[in-house]
Amino acid sequence: MLKLVIANKCHSSWSLRPWILLKAFDIPFEEVLIPFGPTFDDPDWKRQVMVHTPAGKVPALVDGDIQVWESLAIMDYVADIYPDLAIWPRERAARAMARSIASEMHAGFAALRGACVMNLGWRHGPRDRGEKVAADVARVTTIWREARERFGAGGPFLFGEFSAADAMYAPVTTRFTTYSLPADPVSAAYIEAVQATPAFREWREAALAEPWIVPEDEVDEPVLEDFRPHLTRNRPRP
Repeated sequence: MLKLVIANKCHSSWSLRPWILLKAFDIPFEEVLIPFGPTFDDPDWKRQVMVHTPAGKVPALVDGDIQVWESLAIMDYVADIYPDLAIWPRERAARAMARSIASEMHAGFAALRGACVMNLGWRHGPRDRGEKVAADVARVTTIWREARERFGAGGPFLFGEFSAADAMYAPVTTRFTTYSLPADPVSAAYIEAVQATPAFREWREAALAEPWIVPEDEVDEPVLEDFRPHLTRNRPRP
């Protein structure tokens, strides 16, 4: 059986990507969750992760004596071993766009990811987060609208049916809801569709029950909603 190594579900956006893909396609796997240390560069945490991947980062997929790391590589590996599943869209033009926007997500949007870290425990109000974040938000929503317009007729996701492209953008949908980022109607419907999937709901439920706090991802700004009342350390008040 495949083994997927991840970190905290509340905070680890990269872990969410292959996890939600495997769940969405009903692919059996063993979950190995290694909680973050007090900081993301904690050497003890890295040593534990390096048992499963030479990169010392999550996520990592282990298939017997095969180790795969980086979200896109994991998704491509899963597509190779499950060729009957449409991990990537079947149609050539759709698949080309799906791979392109997945790669763009993997390599880009640094301003958005840096200013709006993934933390499913809180919801913040709208605010001006700067021109670079606004540009990233505009680009993301443009991608979503174009994919839905060109290839989304078969379902509520970017290419109709759920695919690796949706798995890559699933953590970004959480930024929109957590930080009250502006979304046009098409993008808002897409965000709702992703977060309504059984896989995402399962991840979020587990995330909100976690006992861990990662100080680096506890944003120091007013909170509209607190979904983790069992945690009270290092929390800015509403």
